[in-house]
Amino acid sequence: MAEAKPTILVTGGAGYIGSHAVLALQQAGYEVVVLDNLVYGHRDLVEQVLKVELVVGDTSDRVLLDQVFATHNIAAVMHFAAYAYVGESVTDPAKYYQNNVMGTLTLLEAMLAASIKQFVFSSTCATYGVPTTVPIPEDHPQQPINPYGASKLMVERILADFDVAYGLKSVCFRYFNAAGADPGGLLGEDHNPETHLLPLVLMTALGQRESVSIFGTDYPTPDGTCIRDYIHVADLATAHLLGLEYLLQGGNSEVFNLGNGNGFSVRQVIEVAQQVTGKSIAAVEHDRRPGDPPSLIGSGDKARSLLNWQPQYSSLHDILSHAWQWHQKRHRTCH
Repeated sequence: MAEAKPTILVTGGAGYIGSHAVLALQQAGYEVVVLDNLVYGHRDLVEQVLKVELVVGDTSDRVLLDQVFATHNIAAVMHFAAYAYVGESVTDPAKYYQNNVMGTLTLLEAMLAASIKQFVFSSTCATYGVPTTVPIPEDHPQQPINPYGASKLMVERILADFDVAYGLKSVCFRYFNAAGADPGGLLGEDHNPETHLLPLVLMTALGQRESVSIFGTDYPTPDGTCIRDYIHVADLATAHLLGLEYLLQGGNSEVFNLGNGNGFSVRQVIEVAQQVTGKSIAAVEHDRRPGDPPSLIGSGDKARSLLNWQPQYSSLHDILSHAWQWHQKRHRTCH
């Protein structure tokens, strides 16, 4: 008989990327406990679809964390719980530093008190700010231009210091634009408010929105619109699983970009979405938004070589097809 795999705590496991990571862990044979405050997460996905234990609460609740670690034999933590609206972080930075930094610090202290020293962290390409080289390598200077990116960079600094001081080992994944949905149709993206381009395009195709907005058509890109590196959420989840196994096998702290290494413009996304859905999608052009770099593309070479990560769904057509399958199911049946 195969040796039973350990239990992993997934914070933010009721959210978009977290829930896909839970599914990947389950498929690999791990036991999972989810901690989520359900501010943005979905109870039904955890309890009815994934069917794992859900602890409703906050990473800043030390009493609750101590209780979870005392009552479950947790081997490692995957940490997705964070607020992630860039615009909101500019208007309400206190919320972001309180939750993303203080909440994570409380979680790390509770882990150390329970002698848990493996941590997989959901970071972001927003820690780089405006890139000077594309594709962006891991050693690119980190100069975030908004409090969201700054809050994630602060946690990366804390993790580096905790490794030196306490021997806590971490893998930080800085990812680019998560997109798509579980190819099997179980899970997908469902934010409220929704700010991501792909779901907004698909909601327009479904007739739930009149049009999709294009912010800026005068960028120094082939068609004038922003270019982003869209990475399939199932490939992101696989990377987290590989990062976890790397740590459980005694790996040292590492930082990885997760990107496809190629980007698609806003216009290309709309065009491919029209092919996938068979519907015309109205677009309205606006001025640029402050803080949007023209092009964000990440190099995933390090994760490929060190973790043997092989993205399965790098075509925009696949990403949009899986998302379309999910959106039709989710938004036609529940409102």
